[in-house]
Amino acid sequence: MKDRDPISAQSRRDTFNRRALQVSDAQTLSISYVERVHEESIPLQDSDGRVLASDVIAPHPFPAFARSGMDGYAVRSIDTAACDPGKPIWLEVVDHIPCGYVSSIPIEQGKASRIMTGAQVPEGADAVVMLEATELRTENGRSYVGLKKPIEKGKNITPLGFELQEGDLILRRGTVIGPGEISVLATFGIHTVKVYRQPVVGIFSTGTELLDITEPLEPGKIRNSNTYMLASQIREAGGIPMIMEAIPDDVQLAREKVEEALQLYDIVVTTGGVSVGDYDIMGELVTSGELDMLFNKVTMRPGSVTTAAVKEGKLLFALSGNPGACFVGFLLFVRPAIRKMLGMEQLYLTEWTAELGADYSKVNNFTRYVRGSLDIQNGKLVATPASLDESSVMITIKDSDCLIVTPPELRGAVKGQNVQVLVLPGAWT
Repeated sequence: MKDRDPISAQSRRDTFNRRALQVSDAQTLSISYVERVHEESIPLQDSDGRVLASDVIAPHPFPAFARSGMDGYAVRSIDTAACDPGKPIWLEVVDHIPCGYVSSIPIEQGKASRIMTGAQVPEGADAVVMLEATELRTENGRSYVGLKKPIEKGKNITPLGFELQEGDLILRRGTVIGPGEISVLATFGIHTVKVYRQPVVGIFSTGTELLDITEPLEPGKIRNSNTYMLASQIREAGGIPMIMEAIPDDVQLAREKVEEALQLYDIVVTTGGVSVGDYDIMGELVTSGELDMLFNKVTMRPGSVTTAAVKEGKLLFALSGNPGACFVGFLLFVRPAIRKMLGMEQLYLTEWTAELGADYSKVNNFTRYVRGSLDIQNGKLVATPASLDESSVMITIKDSDCLIVTPPELRGAVKGQNVQVLVLPGAWT
């Protein structure tokens, strides 16, 4: 950590003397402390949603044999050259080939074999005539198939290695495993998968005003919703959330909880207690000198008080207690850290350009990340700001699928103007 540049000890002692970092600088600084987690091997059936820890190479071609693309007859294309609609040619049927059966009878001149979709094409055949284009007759106990028009070589046959050759790259390290990936892995008999261990993330909220979600409301109190929102976000990012009990406004207790969590978990995330009030205990803790503070102010709204610190190589993210700010702070800082631990290449939210669907008049010296919804209107991508986008507003989080980025130089934004949007996880991608 000696080669890092955390904020000075003097700055750590004064929570009211905050040096604001640009979002990109704060992201780069925090992500520089992230180390990739260890690998583990798990059964294929348990790998859904996990991240591959190594490239997967095809151990054999696929398909591993030339297969029929439909029910019909395997023939030599040259034998069909003389076909005429008014005068079909007749080929003797020498075998019946269902799926899973390998014929031992080669197709020679004047011969054909009945074949099912997906079955291995017999030796000598180079085309399959669809069943509907044939007729059948029997003479002297032998079956013959009649063909009325020529067929070109290779027709209705999927050749060996059509999709992949032996040694081809199937999946890259860092790929998130889903149904398609599982299908491919199973096709090649890869029943044990090497993946990255899921980072374990400790979460706790601070504030004497917090109630457990099982408790009835009391005057002046609110339920601890941020913890459960963060747990969901952590799961989406690929981590395992560990919900810790919320703590009251007690710096010593917070210190103990943080130290305990940093020993147990890969990352620690807190919500609440990071502004500059008398009871903002996380702000005081991270400036105490017991952790290396990376930043305690970012040029963003909501969540300018988002804070990050590191101790013995482990990151602590202290997010705002306001739901909107907590939500955004996780997406911009914690989610990328988890994804880097998992070896993913795309750490940050996907960025698109969209047309603003309504005026947005709020002006601030910091960049605003405005909750919004995306839609296609007249062939254009349109982003409409949420009607309620205050830092303390919770309800519009569920209705949003993007963050509309409005830097201070815009001085607000007008309907129809092009803006950058960050697409939220699971939306439009």
